Amino acid sequence: MVEIEFAQITDVGKVRGHNEDYLGYVLPESEEQTRTHGWLFAVADGVGGQDLGEVASRLAVESLQEGFRRAASGESHSNVLQRLVQSANTRIYEAGKKASAGGVAMATTVVACALRFDRVVVAHVGDSRCYLIRRGHTTQLTRDHTVVNDQVRLGVMSAKEATEASTRHLLTRSLGNDLFVNVDVNEHQVLPGDVLLLCSDGLHGAIPAEELADIVSSHPNLEYAASKLIDLANQRDGADNVTLQLIHVLGVERIGMYRGRPYKLR
Repeated sequence: MVEIEFAQITDVGKVRGHNEDYLGYVLPESEEQTRTHGWLFAVADGVGGQDLGEVASRLAVESLQEGFRRAASGESHSNVLQRLVQSANTRIYEAGKKASAGGVAMATTVVACALRFDRVVVAHVGDSRCYLIRRGHTTQLTRDHTVVNDQVRLGVMSAKEATEASTRHLLTRSLGNDLFVNVDVNEHQVLPGDVLLLCSDGLHGAIPAEELADIVSSHPNLEYAASKLIDLANQRDGADNVTLQLIHVLGVERIGMYRGRPYKLR
């Protein structure tokens, strides 16, 4: 079974009056649940400039937590996260409609990962990210749903121009804007020693990926590494809330799949 340790932290930053980020997790309560359900981690970033961003981010994470606890034993994490993110979207959308007579616009990004055996499934909407840090190198497992990122993929804008564009935070997808949302879900193998980093754009907008890997890899104490990343993000920028989760994979159970059922590999 997968064994992990983790640390998480959220900070209001140096400019904002309140924190619109929210984070949470679900831990297995027994060795059996580690195999049947696994672990869940999630970060949400309420969309700035809209009403009730902090409500939307909290609803997103709490909806994922509640649904994950109720998921069927052994259900595919890809199916679980796809369904739960859609459900969170509906919950936020309907909450916005009920908030006042004319409704209010409330939206949030979300990134979530579920771990079991030797696999991690990542689901996201928006520009909150998940990185895999392995042997000092960083791989981004998510793709920002932003206008500038679409322009970079189409060759209209360079990556350097994207980091400096005034529209770099303009989202093309978020939870709560519409009744249905397109959720990106992907699965990856994890190895002992890997670190997964989930974060809001207050972190990745201030610190390049290579530097994130250097800091995490050079500070094995996760609590210390998390605090150092928050401090550095605030020094570099501080204009946004900053939230992150660090998940260190200590051990895995290698598995294969046969007719939808896992079996242990020797």
